Amino acid sequence: MSDRVIVAPQVAERLTAGQKRSFWAAWSGWAMDGMDSFIYALVLAPAMRELLPKSGIAATPANVASYGAILFALFMVGWGLALLWGPVADKFGRARTLMLTILWFSLFTLLAATSQSVWSLAFYRFMAGIGIGGEWAIGAALVSEALPEKRRVVGGGLMHTGYYFGFFIAALANYFIGSSYGWRVMFVVGGMPALVVAYFYNRVHEPERWQNNRQELGKQASMNRSFLQCFAPSYRRRTILNSVYILASISGLWAGSAYVPTAVTELARNAGRASEAAQLASWAAAILAIGTILGAILSPYLAEWLGRKTALGIFFALMLASIVFAFGYVYYLPVNALAWFMVCTFLLGVGGASFAVYSFWLPEQYTTECRVSAFAFTTNVGRFAGAGISLALAAAIQHYRTLGKPVAMTAIFFVFALLLLPFGEETRGKGLPH
Repeated sequence: MSDRVIVAPQVAERLTAGQKRSFWAAWSGWAMDGMDSFIYALVLAPAMRELLPKSGIAATPANVASYGAILFALFMVGWGLALLWGPVADKFGRARTLMLTILWFSLFTLLAATSQSVWSLAFYRFMAGIGIGGEWAIGAALVSEALPEKRRVVGGGLMHTGYYFGFFIAALANYFIGSSYGWRVMFVVGGMPALVVAYFYNRVHEPERWQNNRQELGKQASMNRSFLQCFAPSYRRRTILNSVYILASISGLWAGSAYVPTAVTELARNAGRASEAAQLASWAAAILAIGTILGAILSPYLAEWLGRKTALGIFFALMLASIVFAFGYVYYLPVNALAWFMVCTFLLGVGGASFAVYSFWLPEQYTTECRVSAFAFTTNVGRFAGAGISLALAAAIQHYRTLGKPVAMTAIFFVFALLLLPFGEETRGKGLPH
């Protein structure tokens, strides 16, 4: 009989004021990340219809979708470069680096409101991606290290709900503001996360675990050392596999969920409800967010009950089925396509909770010295491949003259991820390594 002790997601131990501030700083930053990320998905169609003609390009439905995919690709290249934040956070601290990433993406999202061509918008989104991509790794490490062991796993799952509350905030803003005042004002709203930094500045302190590690390493601590540690023989295999798993999740988020507003906008036009398109896209975003929030809340309990890999596999399978059914079948229904697509959007949202599993699973696999470096690398390096996927998707949309089938094809990545999942590192019942 195994002597492994399962650490159940209990909530018995009370949190200190400092631990609560650490959690809410990470949660708020991740919520603002989600809001800024999804604002572009919500305003993609109207922004492209205005900026493409100014750039000498016809604003046809195919061009709107394909150039939107190109901008998604550039955004993901920026997000991929965010892996550089990992060694910075391991060397200089989680809290201060977290605040810097929030200021970074707030500034460039705000500047996107001034875009006068599709390429200036692409530049600002590229730069915003660098900041947005850094917050998740730092926030997840901060929560894992600051919270007591019995609350760490639940804390990681709940932290990830922030990203999708951000979706919900973006949807509400688009419903009440974007639909009336246009896409530029939405990017102004996207600059507001800087207020989070103003509130939490000097209120959040570095985790004791990180401080102790810095004292132990002394002058040996360096960004280069932290980064290279991710590829040490004891970590190399899991680093490679984790990167592959997250690439599959990225394909689901950007090729599936991120195209939901555009798909709903087109379905609304086909149904003769063009005047309601912005509001319906906002409803779809809200439904997507609600589904993922519910999945994220459920994720730590599934992971403690069935194991990290099995929980992740459930979300992968749900995403695989939902993307194929929503974009490959429902999108082309002659009647009631819009209503059924909304149902599929909820399931896409629940499947997107695979990201919540990473928020507590990845920190469990690495020591404090390289925790953020490893998290940042594995969650961001796949963005470069994701950029290539977006470019291929843009070409496929142009070729097929439709959005549905090309997006449905991206579900193949979940097949490969499911096949590789048994080889991943199972950490159920193990504490956070020092």
